Amino acid sequence: MYFCVVILDNIIMTKEICSKKMALVEKLGVHLEGRENLAPVAARIMSYVILTGKRGSTFDEMVEVLCASKSTISTHLNHLQDLKKIEYFTKTGDRKKYFIINKDSVLHHINEMIKEWEEVATLHKEMKAYKETINEHITDEDEKFDLTFHNDYLRFVQDASASIEILKENLIKHKFNL
Repeated sequence: MYFCVVILDNIIMTKEICSKKMALVEKLGVHLEGRENLAPVAARIMSYVILTGKRGSTFDEMVEVLCASKSTISTHLNHLQDLKKIEYFTKTGDRKKYFIINKDSVLHHINEMIKEWEEVATLHKEMKAYKETINEHITDEDEKFDLTFHNDYLRFVQDASASIEILKENLIKHKFNL
């Protein structure tokens, strides 16, 4: 585990802050392993890059902090670049690459989420319409389908979709920095 007192771009990271960051790198890494179907080290690299932010993470920093070999970090950095999950920039007079999250991958994730919600909403609308049709033919009120869940779920998806669309537009409009 990486414990330190580091000064990076005028940011003082105490031992406590470093410890919290690395715990979150691990937790986020586990999440990204499943969601993005990444190898454990690739997920930790991505997590570290996300939590380092727009100042970028260097190769040497990741080798030291993530306690992995140069070849392992290199292999996974190349893979993440091939997947367009991360990208890098350079600084004038500095030969290092500074890795950051590819903003397009965030928008892609949001678009996939919206698409999935739309598909699920369509299924719920069809199920609700079917149950409404069946309910018209049932005379005993106790046997009728309760449509409350479908109504609540459709309202949730509509509200969530509207919120994520606002987020997406703000990300595009403001040329966000993560």
